[in-house]
Amino acid sequence: MFNKPVAIVILLSLLTVNFASLFVFAGFELNKQYIADRLCVNKNKPELHCNGKCYLMKKLRMAQDKEQKQERQSQKTQIQDALVIMPLKFEHYSATVMVLHIPFSTGVPNAIRIAIFHPPQVNV
Repeated sequence: MFNKPVAIVILLSLLTVNFASLFVFAGFELNKQYIADRLCVNKNKPELHCNGKCYLMKKLRMAQDKEQKQERQSQKTQIQDALVIMPLKFEHYSATVMVLHIPFSTGVPNAIRIAIFHPPQVNV
């Protein structure tokens, strides 16, 4: 019961973000005469036949810039969420180590050590 209206609101909000330029264009088409008469930058130059298209282009550019800014902010937020810095806890355990004094030994008996291949050494 409650999930369906929430899903519709979320869907509509996603669509409005993705179709922002469509809404700007629809608003232009609905108010074309008012924009051409009052808001057009080139209304003093009728030979250009602008009819408010300059205002439309300005609004479309603003909508595109806003969308790019929101996208960069979203990417920044995603990166910040991925790189959550949590305090590290280092635990130090100490243990008593018993030191044994053993005479130096390679661990390989002399008979086996001779049988190991050694490349010839070059005297320089």
